[in-house]
Amino acid sequence: MAQGRIKTEILIEAAAWKTAWPRLRADIRSLARALAASDALMAEEGQFVVVLADDRRLHDLNKRFRGKDKPTNVLSFPDADAPFGGVALSFDTIKREARDQGKPLINHSKHMILHGFLHLLGHDHQRARDARLMESLETAILAAMSIPDPYQAKGRPRA
Repeated sequence: MAQGRIKTEILIEAAAWKTAWPRLRADIRSLARALAASDALMAEEGQFVVVLADDRRLHDLNKRFRGKDKPTNVLSFPDADAPFGGVALSFDTIKREARDQGKPLINHSKHMILHGFLHLLGHDHQRARDARLMESLETAILAAMSIPDPYQAKGRPRA
């Protein structure tokens, strides 16, 4: 398998990220290396931007680009001039989801970055078959990083 190369830029807009995730830069770069080594990426190269923001920022972006008047956990923004693009994450929503799902915040954050990145590669989860493929890619890449299957709800396998 040929390995792709990902140049990663990290923009921290919400200070809460730094407090909750002290090793975020190293961890996100490690995630990018795991992506580059995966079959999902193949041999593509490009730049990947991760914007760590809050609900206010994601609400604005979600309304402006998707017409949805609410915050969300992650949004993906492809770059027409490169194979990748960027993702924006909301600290508030991801923290709430991690707590509600009984997951560590950092693991859930890594999953959401990966989820957004796979959208940039053209993966989607609108149809059941596509969702299963995307989930299996996420699960395999996260497992390689010693992160449990994010789709298992509190130890119970997904249906």
